Amino acid sequence: MKRKIAIANDHAGTDYKFHVMKALEAQCEFTNFGTDETESVDYPDFVHPLAQAVESGDCELGILICGSGNGVCMTANKHQDIRAALCWNAELGSLARQHNNANVVCIPARFITQETAMEVIEAFLTADFEGGRHERRVSKISC
Repeated sequence: MKRKIAIANDHAGTDYKFHVMKALEAQCEFTNFGTDETESVDYPDFVHPLAQAVESGDCELGILICGSGNGVCMTANKHQDIRAALCWNAELGSLARQHNNANVVCIPARFITQETAMEVIEAFLTADFEGGRHERRVSKISC
């Protein structure tokens, strides 16, 4: 069974989004909340629906892509049940899941290659939360 993954992007992440969706189409069923264009858009318009899909359980995890990764990450983290992590290498992608139980990965498209973005996303999607000492810390994140 394919994993249900939410994906969204702004204008800076359109090419990366299509690359990710094509590369992972055999393993993942994507719900695309992002723009399919390259004209300037407001990233919160795409992030909030993705966050709601992850919070509701309609999608297991989320992938957000924008120029720096910061705007989408800050917006997603406004949602009570979202733990979004800005990642720029595979180790951070794994650790975000393993130690922080992140449920959304944020990719800085203007600062990493598509190859590196794929490594980050694959590490994020294949890692599992370790629980244990991390569970106590994660339980203290939400206000």
